[in-house]
Amino acid sequence: MPKQGGVGPHIPDLHSKNEDQPDIPVTRRLLIGEPLPSQDMEGQLLPKRFALPIFASDPLSSVAYAPQEMLLLLLLGGTGALQFAWPITVVVVLLLAVVVLSYRQVIKGYPGGGGSFEVVRENLGPNVGLVVAAALLVDYILTVAVSISSGVENIVSAFPGLDQFRVAIAVGCVLLLLVINLRGTKDSSKAFAVPVYLFLTSIFVLIATGLIRTVLGHPPVAESANYVILHTEQLTGAGMVLLLLRAFASGCAALTGVEAISDSVPAFRKPKVRNAQNTLAIMGGIAIAMFVGIVALALISRVHYVDNPCDLQGFASCKTALQRSVIAQLASATFGDNSIPFYFVQVSAALVLLFAANTAFNGFPILGAILAQRKYAPKSMAVRGDRLVYSNSMLGLGAVAIVLLLVTGANVTVLIQMYVIGVFVAFTLAQVAMVKHWRGLLSHRTGEAETPHGRRSVRLSMTINACGATLTAVVLVIVTITKFTHGAWVVFVAMPLLVILMMRIHTYYMRVDAEIAPDAETVFGSNGDHAVVLIDSLSKPILKSLDYAIASRHESLEALHCVMDPEAAEELQRQWKAQNIKVPLRLIPSPYRDVGGSVAKYLRLRREEKGSEVVTIYMPYLVVGRWWERALHNRRSRHIRDRLLLIRGVEVTLVPWLLASSERLYTRIPWVAPIQTRPGLLVRRQPIRPPVRKPLPPATSGKKKRRGNRHPR
Repeated sequence: MPKQGGVGPHIPDLHSKNEDQPDIPVTRRLLIGEPLPSQDMEGQLLPKRFALPIFASDPLSSVAYAPQEMLLLLLLGGTGALQFAWPITVVVVLLLAVVVLSYRQVIKGYPGGGGSFEVVRENLGPNVGLVVAAALLVDYILTVAVSISSGVENIVSAFPGLDQFRVAIAVGCVLLLLVINLRGTKDSSKAFAVPVYLFLTSIFVLIATGLIRTVLGHPPVAESANYVILHTEQLTGAGMVLLLLRAFASGCAALTGVEAISDSVPAFRKPKVRNAQNTLAIMGGIAIAMFVGIVALALISRVHYVDNPCDLQGFASCKTALQRSVIAQLASATFGDNSIPFYFVQVSAALVLLFAANTAFNGFPILGAILAQRKYAPKSMAVRGDRLVYSNSMLGLGAVAIVLLLVTGANVTVLIQMYVIGVFVAFTLAQVAMVKHWRGLLSHRTGEAETPHGRRSVRLSMTINACGATLTAVVLVIVTITKFTHGAWVVFVAMPLLVILMMRIHTYYMRVDAEIAPDAETVFGSNGDHAVVLIDSLSKPILKSLDYAIASRHESLEALHCVMDPEAAEELQRQWKAQNIKVPLRLIPSPYRDVGGSVAKYLRLRREEKGSEVVTIYMPYLVVGRWWERALHNRRSRHIRDRLLLIRGVEVTLVPWLLASSERLYTRIPWVAPIQTRPGLLVRRQPIRPPVRKPLPPATSGKKKRRGNRHPR
């Protein structure tokens, strides 16, 4: 069929799969899977049943450690302080409901994703947006560390013999999550769906069974119920208030991860906004029910959980035995110690806590990609890998989380002191920004506020966000005051450093963009075209470079040799004449044996004499097939190339020469990291033969007339 619509270059169909796609390493294919073409992006979008476990696993799993940390702090004031558990629970639940409603408005107002960062950046300015971005990045890192540490704690509660391997297990879990997420959103959602739904089932069965036993007059009794707390703080007045505020701050860990759904609206199937809002509402309802149920069952069974097990009188083997988590004690009291339901609860809780870090592995890369697109982060964070996920960001998140686990020893109590600070900074600023957003719509009567019904809806949304901003601001102050000296100060140091780093990256990118931007008028052409072949000694790679330079037919051509050994230079001249090479050979002194510096000096002097002349440098490059050969070849070539690239008007051409060992490259697949481009399998279909060229007369030192305008460089 003839082409229509004018003549132009043929554009390949980017939506058709490449049938000749090269092979990839077996280990990489097993770990990550086959690469996905760009047109499969739609197939990676998630329905609600898969979006819930992948984006909401963090807040849903927080019921395994948020009530535990809340009770731990209350028991510092003795068992009498447990009477305040219900008021604190009610406030946490109310706060969670308000935040869920508030973020439904964020999804409605900003369906393009980006969540808190985009909302704040647009309404409160880019610098405030960076504060939110830094807070969320820190929170995502801590989400991985806290969730993994809590999951490992539940594992060692069921299998105490593994306690000595706590940190190693935690690091291994991070690596496992990293591999699963590198396989892509669709595969990871399937991997996480079963454990999350099993966890929900086990927790609701645990709560229901415990409450039914209580109603029937046989309430469960925890193994620590009869232990007496030996060391309690005698608190009155301000001390008790501070203790209650600290307990409330730890209970607020149940709110972490709520913003992840608003960050990831584009990952939902259509209708995206409705599906994201419904998923957020379902997540909020389930989290509230589980939080209330766990606290109720813990108070009924009289769980005593303290920081130091030896503070429990009656815990005879406190120095050798492990204090079991609250979830483990509730499962043991409800179903019987070491029973099948007990292990089912523990295993499902451990799995979902480990997989709760997946919320961060989805939120962190999306936020990183948005920052990279805005030039506040390295551009590599916005590049999708083989499986259509932001692999670079995932690898960075995993590396930082592993370092944090190693430093803290995977201790939940230590890590949780740094937790929730960042997320409440983001909560508060996002709600303030949404209030400004709705006010702008009302004042200009644009968007939803164009009709009376729309204005009523906007006023309701603004009221919800205003309430959310007020409550989260109060909680932020409380959390900061109560946790600052216990480890939260680290977050307040990390956040400004991240903001400064992002601002510096943005400044750098803007400066580079201004530097490389084209001028208003560009004139092509230079005064002269000269080529130089660097000669060390006469060899096949050198002669091949010379052949390439001759075939390119530059206006003038010369061979250049830096004299470090006069005898070797004389021998080179004799060989040059013996080979009957017509290209002039120039010898330049190099008294300090710095070839790159000597050549650079010669080229600068030539530029001063010839003006804006384009100079092409030809250098041989040996291609090797063994890893250790790379250390034995091309080192001087790299040094010379780096020096010459700093000279204006000079381009460097590397002419490859394949050594015999390069045959290995055609029969094996080199390993590459997941973030790199797939190397493919090199298949040599026929032996390589040396090129046959017609003899060309050597270029003269004189200049030919060239068409085109001249532009001094």
